Amino acid sequence: MIAAKKQLIDHRQGAATTAIFFRAIPPAHAHAIRSGAPDSNGQPPERIIAMDNFPCRACLGQIQRGEPMLLLSYRPFRHLQPYAETGPIFIHAEPCAPLEAAQVLPTMLDSTDYIVRGYDAGDRIVYGTGAVTPTAKIVVRSQELLESPDIAYLHVRSARNNCFQCRIDRA
Repeated sequence: MIAAKKQLIDHRQGAATTAIFFRAIPPAHAHAIRSGAPDSNGQPPERIIAMDNFPCRACLGQIQRGEPMLLLSYRPFRHLQPYAETGPIFIHAEPCAPLEAAQVLPTMLDSTDYIVRGYDAGDRIVYGTGAVTPTAKIVVRSQELLESPDIAYLHVRSARNNCFQCRIDRA
């Protein structure tokens, strides 16, 4: 999908805001991992049974307790560089349809807060953009950040462990 900047009118304040889109990991990457490709550390994913509910980065939903899941390392960046963090993620062991949600929080975001951080077109952190954000304010915070031309996209990350949750782009 070609990302195009759209404007929505916020009738409560009369201000234009940037429409946003929540993105899961690329479906081709999830398919490759499920088909035996190595993770970002060059290792096979671990297949385990969920002992609790876990956020699936492939569909942005929840892996339910008792379901098989894959634990793998993931680097959500195109190239290796100093800001290209790699960390653990979970995905459903079986194929799941990726949710690409505009303006609506994915169900996997069920914690009280998350880190929302901006990156430039070179996949570098835009300093001053990262902040622990209450979950209910992620959409508004993301719209504000993406109004800056210096920010190409955002990450939503765990406020406790810094794990990648999903990406946010302009819709």
